[in-house]
Amino acid sequence: MGVSDHKAQAPHSVGCFILTVSDTRTPETDTSGRVIRELLESAGHRVISSALVRDDPEQVTAMVRRQLADSATRVIITTGGTGITSRDGTFEAVDRLFEKRLTGFGELFRMLSFDEIGPAAMMSRAAAGTVGAKAIFVLPGSEHAVRLAMSRLIVPELGHVAQQLQKSLM
Repeated sequence: MGVSDHKAQAPHSVGCFILTVSDTRTPETDTSGRVIRELLESAGHRVISSALVRDDPEQVTAMVRRQLADSATRVIITTGGTGITSRDGTFEAVDRLFEKRLTGFGELFRMLSFDEIGPAAMMSRAAAGTVGAKAIFVLPGSEHAVRLAMSRLIVPELGHVAQQLQKSLM
C-alpha cells in the first residue's frame, strides 16, 4: 500500500490540543497559538482545547500528560520554548515523554527554515514524536515558524499520521 492509499484512508478531522509555552505571551497576544488553531480548523480538524503555560518544564510536562489522557485528543501541538536560551525547556519537557521520535520532522523543519532564515535555523529544536497512538509536535514560538511548520509539514500529513498511529491500537 502506497502513501496515497494510506492518505485516502486517513481521517479528515483529527482532534488536536494546542499548548503555548511562554513567559511573556497572554491569551490576547498569543498569535502563534491562534495561527495553529486557524490552520487546523481551516483544514477541517478540531481543536479540542488549548492552554498557555509558563516556560517551566514541569508545567509543560504536566499539561502534555493531562492531554495524553484525554481520549478526544489525538495530536498535541506545542509552540514556544524550543530555542537554546536557559529558559527554553519545552524540548526537554516533551522529549522525555516520547516513545518514538519522528526525527524527520525536525530535520525537514530546519531544512525549510534554513531556506528562509539561513544558518540560524540550526538553533531550532523543533521536534515530533509519539506516545501510544498520539502524536506530539513541538514548534518554535515564532508566528512565522509556526506557519511554516503547519502549512508545509503538519497540516498536509496530520490525517495520515493519525491513521498510522491508529493502527497501533488494532
